[in-house]
Amino acid sequence: MIRADATGTFYVSSELGVGAGTLAWKSTDGGLHYTALDSPNQLSQALGGLGPGGGDTDSPETNANGFNNLYVASLSLANVTVSTSQDGGTTWSKNVTSATIPGDDREWIAADQATKVCISYHDVVTFNIDVNCSFDAGAHFTQVGSAIDAAHAFLIDDNEIGNLAIDPRSHVVYQVFSGIANAAEALLPTSFHAVWIAVSLDGGNTFSDHTVYVNPNTSVSYGHQFVNVSVDRAGTVYVVYTDNHNLFYSFSTDGGQTFTGPIQVNQAPSATAVMPWSVACDPGQLNIVWYGTPYYDGTNVPDNYPATAAWSVYLAQNRNANVAGSKFTQVAATPIIHFGGVCEGGISCTGNRDLYDDFGIAVSPTTGLASITYSDDQPGNTGSDDHTAIATQTGGPIICSGR
Repeated sequence: MIRADATGTFYVSSELGVGAGTLAWKSTDGGLHYTALDSPNQLSQALGGLGPGGGDTDSPETNANGFNNLYVASLSLANVTVSTSQDGGTTWSKNVTSATIPGDDREWIAADQATKVCISYHDVVTFNIDVNCSFDAGAHFTQVGSAIDAAHAFLIDDNEIGNLAIDPRSHVVYQVFSGIANAAEALLPTSFHAVWIAVSLDGGNTFSDHTVYVNPNTSVSYGHQFVNVSVDRAGTVYVVYTDNHNLFYSFSTDGGQTFTGPIQVNQAPSATAVMPWSVACDPGQLNIVWYGTPYYDGTNVPDNYPATAAWSVYLAQNRNANVAGSKFTQVAATPIIHFGGVCEGGISCTGNRDLYDDFGIAVSPTTGLASITYSDDQPGNTGSDDHTAIATQTGGPIICSGR
């Protein structure tokens, strides 16, 4: 995962696998060069026997010491660890039991103002989406709310979690996920053909759920890694999602109450688009990245793609994404990074998981240029060759900085 702070410093965290800890890097020159940081959670195994395996990163407003607090959330399945740095990644403190509800999966993190940080996760007993918030930079998580409201309780056991985002201007909290469309479908063999957003107007204490898009074809599924949400500086909300073939986005100009879309993003040569991530900045300006391949046969899911399927990282940009009918420009941001199948089932994967799920994009607010973190298993196309790589934009159209 990758984030940029207000000064344009990029921070990257990447998992080594559940139980193996997290690596972190920092760039102070706009993403051109990265230096390694001490592992955010290297001591966590000694603190209660928990060995986290990476997850998500965020960096909000400047703290009292003049730094942007940096947060890394990591997963141990038993709980969620949140590591906090208040000095630019030089030193870390760790809370190894950040989740109020133990037994957790697929955590996300979002920070707001100087000392507030929230995590969301599935609790594995009920599969509810819980949101915990800390108001002291991650030392204690004292607030817990359910992203799934009482009126939509049918979603508790029928959802796939997406990321968590907080609008830094309005402080509205957004949690996205996919799931079934109504209570009757809980009794049927129905795919997750609905995209949902949970909206909290009280800082993550309570949420109300709204549909982003419901596909009338109940065999279509958006339950892949992962539905993603981002918010621009005007408060427009963007949700991106994939059906394992094409990538779509929807946008809301009323705080997530109603949405326009779906609008297809990927174009040739990316016939298949998976694992999307987005970042928004100035009003209407949106970058979306994904893993894409020219291969698509209409039958096989990406997990079963043949060795001829060649994957790259694609970036699409739209500087008027808050207007229906506006156009994206699309480029391949990397050479080929993987051949063959791509598993999207997380820790339950039985196929190839070389691309993992710690993909992301951030944009420097000082230059508008993007930096993308991704997994790459070349040249050998094996797990032993797999490594975290970073692609940084050096020119061309940008978002942020009013340019």
